[in-house]
Amino acid sequence: MAQHIAIVSYFSKGAYDTNTTDENLILSTILHELGISHQIVAWSDSTVDWSSFSSLLIKSTWDYFDYYEEFKLWLATIRELGIPVLNSLDTLEWNSSKRYLLQIESKGFPVISGHILEKGTVISASAIFKKISSEILVVKPLVSGGAKNTLKIVKKDWGNYANQVQALVDEEAYLVQPFVNEVQEVGEYSLIFFNGEFSHAVLKTPANEDFRVQHYFGGTIKSVEPSLKMLDSCQKLMDNFGKDTLYARVDGVDCAGEFFLMELELIEPYLFLDISIEALANYKRAIATCLA
Repeated sequence: MAQHIAIVSYFSKGAYDTNTTDENLILSTILHELGISHQIVAWSDSTVDWSSFSSLLIKSTWDYFDYYEEFKLWLATIRELGIPVLNSLDTLEWNSSKRYLLQIESKGFPVISGHILEKGTVISASAIFKKISSEILVVKPLVSGGAKNTLKIVKKDWGNYANQVQALVDEEAYLVQPFVNEVQEVGEYSLIFFNGEFSHAVLKTPANEDFRVQHYFGGTIKSVEPSLKMLDSCQKLMDNFGKDTLYARVDGVDCAGEFFLMELELIEPYLFLDISIEALANYKRAIATCLA
């Protein structure tokens, strides 16, 4: 069967791709230059004949957490068809829930992990504060992205939010994390890896009086060179949890010289491909190697 690749994206409603470069089109250009037949399709498009593709490149399935049960059914369908997927289906399933953060932490890595509030449980403020010693908390869905339904709550004001948080937890599981001052004061580092090798890095800084670093919330992005210590920390994370991935983004903060993981993005990370010529060349080389 001749190669015919699906670039797997989503039906954009503008919620998660404002102020972004269309990396689907960049990937399409790369595949065209490599002489590989391809098509950009949405994972949720019921008219797509997935069996017509030789492999799938997961690129921008940016609404999967809005339709998580449907997304899991789609993954099961692709698994049944036996179509090769980059990144792999096992990787996508493992990385789709932030439970993985606690698994990484349990292996001894520095992680901003947090405390899980399981769906339907009665929230105990005392239990939360016993596990998280922070004056400010961040509450987010366990399956989420793009800062969706993310709350920043000062500990002394918890009572004002208790009913709201309980209502959210009645619907789905949530993660409570300590607020990290370094995110607001310095920003969040993102180190991008292709085929397990470091490619490039950026520093994402939130807008004034905000804590969300995403560019569609007004955050700024700049290219940076990570320290050797930070790069070594991220490489160890990749060697242990990001093996056999075409792409990966390691997000974290520098706390007193030590890198703390905030997210290991292995599903559909924005790759900041327009940040440098080297980034694009590294991506193209990695894709050619994987599809050879």
